Amino acid sequence: MENIILDTDKAHAVSQKVGILVVNLGTPDAPTAKAVRPYLKQFLSDPRVIEVPKIIWWFILNGIILPFRSSASAKKYASVWMNGSSGTGAPLLVHSQNQTLGLEQKLATNESTKDVKVALAMRYGNPSIEKAMNDLESEGVNRLLVLPLYPQYSATTTASSFDAVFQVHAQKRNPPALRMVKNYHDHPAYIAALVQQVRDYWAVHGVPDFKNGDKLVMSFHGVPKRTLLRGDPYHCECHKTGRLVREALGLSADEAILSFQSRFGKAEWLKPYTAPLLETLGRANTNRLDIFCPGFPADCLETLEEIAMEGKEIFTHAGGKTYHVIPCLNDQPAWIDALHTIALENIAGWKTQVPTPAELLERVAMGQEVEKRMLASSSDIA
Repeated sequence: MENIILDTDKAHAVSQKVGILVVNLGTPDAPTAKAVRPYLKQFLSDPRVIEVPKIIWWFILNGIILPFRSSASAKKYASVWMNGSSGTGAPLLVHSQNQTLGLEQKLATNESTKDVKVALAMRYGNPSIEKAMNDLESEGVNRLLVLPLYPQYSATTTASSFDAVFQVHAQKRNPPALRMVKNYHDHPAYIAALVQQVRDYWAVHGVPDFKNGDKLVMSFHGVPKRTLLRGDPYHCECHKTGRLVREALGLSADEAILSFQSRFGKAEWLKPYTAPLLETLGRANTNRLDIFCPGFPADCLETLEEIAMEGKEIFTHAGGKTYHVIPCLNDQPAWIDALHTIALENIAGWKTQVPTPAELLERVAMGQEVEKRMLASSSDIA
C-alpha cells in the first residue's frame, strides 16, 4: 500500500513520517529553591507516584514538604550541576540530551532511517511531553514511538509517562499512531552495554579482589513495597537485570549484591536498602566497594549526590576503605548502539523514508491514472 495520500490539494495530504519521543523523568530548570519547588510539586502531585488520598497528601505536600525540602534539594542540585564541555544544566538533562542526539545521529547514518525525527521530553519539568509532541507534529510526524529511558517498567515512571503522552494525544484532532516501549530490562543490547561499562571502568581502575572480600553493589531506585504487592513487575525486572549483569561478569550473588536506594517517607520500600547495606559493608571493613546503578541510564542527582557523595560518606565512616562509583551509561557508544537497536525493533514495519518531491508527483500521477480508469470502468458498466 502506498504511503501517501493522493489528494494533494488537501491540508492533510502529507507523507507519513516516523518520530521517536525519548522520555526521562525530569529535573528543575535551575539549582534554586524557586526552580525546585514547582518541579517537586508537579512530581509529587502525580497519583502514580504518591498513592495517598489527595486531600491528606495536599496538606502534607504544601504544608511540610515543599516549604522545607525545596531549599535542601536545591543545594543538592547545585552540588552536581554541570557546566562544561558535555553541556550545561542538570546532569539528567544534559546526558539525556546527549543520548537523544546520539540516537538521532545513529539513525541518520542509514539511508532507510535518516528521515526519522527524534525529540527529548521530560515527564516533569522541561522540555515537556506536550511541547516535544507538538514539535514532532510540526515536522510532519504522524507515527510516534515513545521510548522511555526507564529500562525496568514501573507504574511510577513508565506508566506515568504514558499517561502524559495519552493526555496530549487525546487533545489532538488528528493524533499520531502510537507505539510504546514498555521495558527492556533484559534486552541483550542493554545488558551488553551495562557489562561493557563495568568492564571499561575496571580496565582503568583495576578489578576488585572479590576472592578477598571486595564487593560490587548494583543499586536500583527504590519504590514502596506496596507497588510489588499490587502487581508492579519493577522489583522482578530489577532482579533480572542484576542477575544477567552479574552472570555476564562471572560473579556470584555474594560478590555482586543488589539493593534499592532513595527511600522516601516511613512506608516500607523494596529491600535491601542501599544506605544500610553500605554501612554494613563498611563495618565489615570491606577493602574495596564498587557501586553501579544499572537502572539509571543517565547520571543524575540520585547517582552523583546520593550514591557518589552520601554513599561514600556512609561506607567510609563505618570503616570501609576504598569506594568506587562506576558512571552510568550516559552517552557511551555501546548504550547509543543499544538505544538504536531497541528503537529499530519497535519501529519495524513503519516506512521510515520520506518520499522525494519527484516520487510524490509520480505517485499522484499514478493515482490520477487509477482514478481515470475507475471512472471509465464505471461509465462502461452504466
